[in-house]
Amino acid sequence: MTTPIQNSASLIAALNAANSSLGKTSSTSTNGAISSQSQFLTMLTAQLQNQDPINPMDNAQITSQMAQLSTVTGVNQLNSTLTALSNSMALGQSVSATSMIGQGVLVAGSSLNLSGGQAIGGVDLTQPADSLSVTIKNSSGAVVQTLQLGAQSAAGVVPFSWNGLTSTGATAPDGAYTFATQATLSGATSKPTSLAYGTVNAITPGTTGATVTVGTLGGFALSAIKQVL
Repeated sequence: MTTPIQNSASLIAALNAANSSLGKTSSTSTNGAISSQSQFLTMLTAQLQNQDPINPMDNAQITSQMAQLSTVTGVNQLNSTLTALSNSMALGQSVSATSMIGQGVLVAGSSLNLSGGQAIGGVDLTQPADSLSVTIKNSSGAVVQTLQLGAQSAAGVVPFSWNGLTSTGATAPDGAYTFATQATLSGATSKPTSLAYGTVNAITPGTTGATVTVGTLGGFALSAIKQVL
């Protein structure tokens, strides 16, 4: 004769252990969740078949445990779906970003490359300015030219170009320079973010989004591209 099981304590304890293992990490597989649910149903069936008719199981407890198991399984499946969707969006972003290859862009930086009598840079303003200036220095740190970009009526990116002429009217040699910015508004001065110019030569997909390689400036997140020229 089969020995009756007096209560559902053992069944509930086993289910709690299954729920705990399901919730430990987001890497729990779908197969693992289904196996736990099957084990629970097997134990529930055995419990029902062998329960003491005089002291039956507590239906409320069993129903509650089944609801918990169903919720954990559903959350795991939702996490898997969201992960797949995120990966798909990241891949789509990378594919879209390939159209930028070969294009000139502005990213945070203070380098300025003079080539063929032309250099391009930019300034990222957080507010309007009564006046905006760019001070260009050579590799020794000496000032070679100061560009006056005038008043700026709105915040945003302000591109500029330098024709290679120094403040004395001489032609500066091609090569690497740096620049610093200064803005004035109602008598108060500030230093807006300097933007360096470079050409996009590669797009690298990633789980958190595409990385854009901008010449010798290095790799940048797609969101770091301030302007495409």
